[in-house]
Amino acid sequence: MNQTLVDLLARNADHAAEFDGLFDDLQDSQHPAVVTVCCSDSRVLQDHMWGNDEPGHIFTCSNIGNRVGQRTDPGQVVAGDVLYPVEHTGTDTVVVVGHTGCGAVTATYDAITGAVSEPPGIEHCIGLLSPHLESGVERLPDDLDRAEAINHLVEYNVDRQVDLLVGSNEIPDTVDVVGVVYDFQDVYGGRRGEVHVVNVDGETDTEQLRDTHANVADRIDRIWHY
Repeated sequence: MNQTLVDLLARNADHAAEFDGLFDDLQDSQHPAVVTVCCSDSRVLQDHMWGNDEPGHIFTCSNIGNRVGQRTDPGQVVAGDVLYPVEHTGTDTVVVVGHTGCGAVTATYDAITGAVSEPPGIEHCIGLLSPHLESGVERLPDDLDRAEAINHLVEYNVDRQVDLLVGSNEIPDTVDVVGVVYDFQDVYGGRRGEVHVVNVDGETDTEQLRDTHANVADRIDRIWHY
């Protein structure tokens, strides 16, 4: 067996020793407080970014581009893996987690502005993101370099995913929908690994958000006010 898997199993043994007694109350059901929709990226540590060491607390979903929708024959709907905890476990908070330097956003940007050759599976995912980002690409300021353009679109993508959830009849009005960006590239001026709130229930005005959510005002920030 290759050494990578040997190392993973050793780490899992440590995990099992630490967490063995934490599953007693979760044998028959789960009632997570929040569902997070993260981008699939090795640099985005989904549970660790929240300091989560409590099984049953966070329902984690991931895909490239932190997408919350899926295409069906009747049209676009909220993806089942996002909707499931809201529909069946009483979860009342959804957090969409984008991240700086997102490869999925980069690939989509390249596809919109030029030609991209990707395997069919990746091309399909880019096709799901493109309709959300096309208007963002058109609105980008002219003086941005490539990295800045991508990070502007990361916020724009988070906003569009939040809009999809807020505008869906499948997500009750009682569910809070929050959009954040995980920064490991010094884009927002805080510490690497910090999460910055950019959108709450569709509101993106930072001053309004800080007034409304004064208890987390120092964590609310945006790089693009369009």
